[in-house]
Amino acid sequence: MTATSESATGLAGAREPVPFQPGSLLWDTIGLRTSVLAANSAFILQVMHPSIGTVVDQRSRFRVDPVGRAVRSFASMQTWVYGGQTAIEEGLRLREMHKPLSAVDEEGRTHHALSAEPWAWVHLSGYYASVTAARRFGPAPLTAAEEQRLFEEFMQLGRILRVPERMLPGSIPKYWAYFDDMVENTLVPHHVAHEVLDLMEQVSLNTPAVLRPFAAPIARTGGRLTRFITVGTLPSAAREKLGLSWSRADELRLRAVCRAIGAATARLPERLRYMPIAYRARRAARARHRFDEVLANRPL
Repeated sequence: MTATSESATGLAGAREPVPFQPGSLLWDTIGLRTSVLAANSAFILQVMHPSIGTVVDQRSRFRVDPVGRAVRSFASMQTWVYGGQTAIEEGLRLREMHKPLSAVDEEGRTHHALSAEPWAWVHLSGYYASVTAARRFGPAPLTAAEEQRLFEEFMQLGRILRVPERMLPGSIPKYWAYFDDMVENTLVPHHVAHEVLDLMEQVSLNTPAVLRPFAAPIARTGGRLTRFITVGTLPSAAREKLGLSWSRADELRLRAVCRAIGAATARLPERLRYMPIAYRARRAARARHRFDEVLANRPL
């Protein structure tokens, strides 16, 4: 696999990216803490792609600093939706950051992080995670109208991330046909996927030695739950490729766990329900709206 130029990927003719505003579905959902749980399965799907798995294997710090990697990733994700003009800059920054990232696999094939297919898959697997999060943790699955709206917003997000226009599916049915084909015919049981799942139950290697005895029980307890939810929210075809067992009893337990987490999260105050960037963006948007109302109603 070789790197592709911007003109070859269709970036030269791509539609101009537009920042998200309050009132969009992603504005209300992507910053929720429950979105983190669904996003873990998206990351597994991403590293099952041969190119992404190879580059992450050789160029990422996920083994040494998994928490730091996750914090940086979710901060970036929130910036895409809540950052306004900074979201556009973040999309460009990510492309620049990934330009030099390439790796050679055991068969001598070179994989580039910015090749069109893996770059698109990183983004488009997120739509699966968002739909799954709504189904598992929300009060009700998305309606057909909401799913269409979410799909359109994900295409908007794809343009912010400079995904080649030709890689963006034109409709929801085309998306699911693409998704199923990727899982069935492109993804592999990459060892990085298994490593990521195993690391969920372990203390980070950069944890100070004095703290490790205290961190280990927390990591085991929280990590087992996170791993369970991650495995359960994978599509069944991906689980089978990874050789992960999943029983009817597991599925029933997952449904109960997700309902409990979703109900508990809904009762939290906004500052705890949302991650920090999302919460502050939402608070700032409301303050801006109130200020605009004051200006609109000022004495003339």
